[in-house]
Amino acid sequence: MAELVIVDTGCANISSVYFAVKRLGVEPVISADAKLIKQAERVILPGVGTAKAAMHNLAERDLISTLQGLQQPVLGICLGMQLLTAHSMEGDVACLGLIPGEVAPLNAAGLRLPHMGWNTLHSISQHPLLKGFTAQDYLYFVHSFAVVPSQYSLAQCHYGSDFAAVIGKDNVAGAQFHPERSGKVGARLLQNFLEWQL
Repeated sequence: MAELVIVDTGCANISSVYFAVKRLGVEPVISADAKLIKQAERVILPGVGTAKAAMHNLAERDLISTLQGLQQPVLGICLGMQLLTAHSMEGDVACLGLIPGEVAPLNAAGLRLPHMGWNTLHSISQHPLLKGFTAQDYLYFVHSFAVVPSQYSLAQCHYGSDFAAVIGKDNVAGAQFHPERSGKVGARLLQNFLEWQL
């Protein structure tokens, strides 16, 4: 049984997520095998690109029902976080529906899109995933769509307007920023995920 499986979504940032976790002393397995994913102690759903393409890839790999049925800790990263919600306006596509929410174009109020670079969090909750996080921590973002803030927001970020930077419900959570590209602060999120007990 794998301690951690990174779902092979056919997206580009899988190797950087792999090495970020490996630096924490865990040897992750990259796989699109439903059986391996179901048996893993923890699962990471990475993603870059568009929601429509990513959901198409998951459907092609016959992984949608597998991901919807997981009971262990699950972490979505960037697009992977957006896929955890009910619906994305990016391509008008149904997502996994694990956390209620809507992905909408980022209202940047005239700021440059995509939102690319370092930014801080606010309204940080007491969730185990965010243990040790402060409003002074900088994290790396690259995105043009974002999850609309709701009761499932664990932390928010401001770029022209507020959006959900971290979301969570039950055994599932997601981060809009890239922990694998966010230095020590990003590593803290991944370490918290590895230690997260349901």
